[in-house]
Amino acid sequence: MARTKIALIGGGQIGGVLAQLIAQKELGDVVMFDVVEDMPQGKTLDIAEAARVDGFDSKLRGTNDYKDIEGSDLVIITAGLPRKPGMSRDDLLSTNAKIMKQVAEGVKQYAPNSIVIIISNPLDAMVTLFQKVSGFPYQKVMGQAGVLDSSRFATFIAWELDVSVKDVNAMVLGGHGDTMVPLIRYSNVNGVPVMEMLERKYNDKAKAQEVMNAMVDRTKMAGGEVVKLLKTGSAFYSPASSAIAMAESILKDQKRLLPTCAFLKGEFGVDGYYVGVPAVLSSSGIERIVELSLDKDEQAALDNSVNAVKNLVADMERLGF
Repeated sequence: MARTKIALIGGGQIGGVLAQLIAQKELGDVVMFDVVEDMPQGKTLDIAEAARVDGFDSKLRGTNDYKDIEGSDLVIITAGLPRKPGMSRDDLLSTNAKIMKQVAEGVKQYAPNSIVIIISNPLDAMVTLFQKVSGFPYQKVMGQAGVLDSSRFATFIAWELDVSVKDVNAMVLGGHGDTMVPLIRYSNVNGVPVMEMLERKYNDKAKAQEVMNAMVDRTKMAGGEVVKLLKTGSAFYSPASSAIAMAESILKDQKRLLPTCAFLKGEFGVDGYYVGVPAVLSSSGIERIVELSLDKDEQAALDNSVNAVKNLVADMERLGF
């Protein structure tokens, strides 16, 4: 029986962590593509030489030729320029759209039956462009953002309440940017509402809301916070780990409910756009989207985020993509 083949398009920081995690979890064999000559070959060789130490049998290889991704079952795309200090995700639009168009053409030609997870920014626009150029079924093309944003939100909650992050459930919807929508009402610690715990901690509803608002704001700006601290790049470990959670659910048919940048056909009042929503991920890709009951304020926040995505897609189209 042939092993699962996973293609990584982009051999930068995220690509390297992806390759390492895939190998350590033995999710399949890895082909890492990058346009930089010898770089993906060196990175995969380095990881492969740890096989005895880490105890994995996954095969890894690097390449500068799209032909080598032929027959891939899953493709994870990180290709594009990372954000730099002071740069918004939207600033990357024109440059990364050119790169994504080339990537989509390569994947379409050599891995036409693959399921695709995109991490490249600006995320919502890049997923839209890949699907448009490749013509792949909507359920087989998705973006990773919500898993990461939700993990960041959960982490801040765990720190604030001094509880294990393993017990914190948090969900972030909408576009991957400053308009993302952390759902306060649905956040809980093993079923106990986070707001209830905050109110008990501070014995003050106003203070509890102030603390929660600060965590929501930090979640929205978390990527920029990492960029500012690193100074020479953007987050790479947490985005890679988040994409691996999605990949594992797909490859093992786990049917996990994960916030995913998915194409909507009327769900949440949105038609014809890729937006971050709860989705069940299985061997077929996006098996189904789960609609949450949103109150007036939550729906308004999501509508605002969707409008930001629409504007981003419109800007991309005006640039000729």
